[in-house]
Amino acid sequence: MSGESPLEDTEDADFVRPFIITGGRAEPLQADLRLETLVVAVGVPDETLAFERRHIVAVCERPTTVAEVADRVGVPLGVAKVLISDLVVAGQLACRQPAELPLQMLERIRDHVRAL
Repeated sequence: MSGESPLEDTEDADFVRPFIITGGRAEPLQADLRLETLVVAVGVPDETLAFERRHIVAVCERPTTVAEVADRVGVPLGVAKVLISDLVVAGQLACRQPAELPLQMLERIRDHVRAL
């Protein structure tokens, strides 16, 4: 016996390590992604995309901040940045840096970051 309880085995099976999702990469291809960067889908999600990437494109149907994407998809912020960057390079997402954020947006970002 390994000494692990069935509950621990289930938790391990349900958890996907972040480096597996990103293919072992920790740095995004696009270095200018910030928490407040707005990303939006370009068209519909490509059916050949892996689960997390397809989910991100669906979440970005309307302009969404990088921080919100990480929260809604349920991945760490660094993982979200790598995946979003990949999707921008692939032409699935477009991003833009807002010149100035309204107070309401800043408060939403703060709340989402706290939730992470």
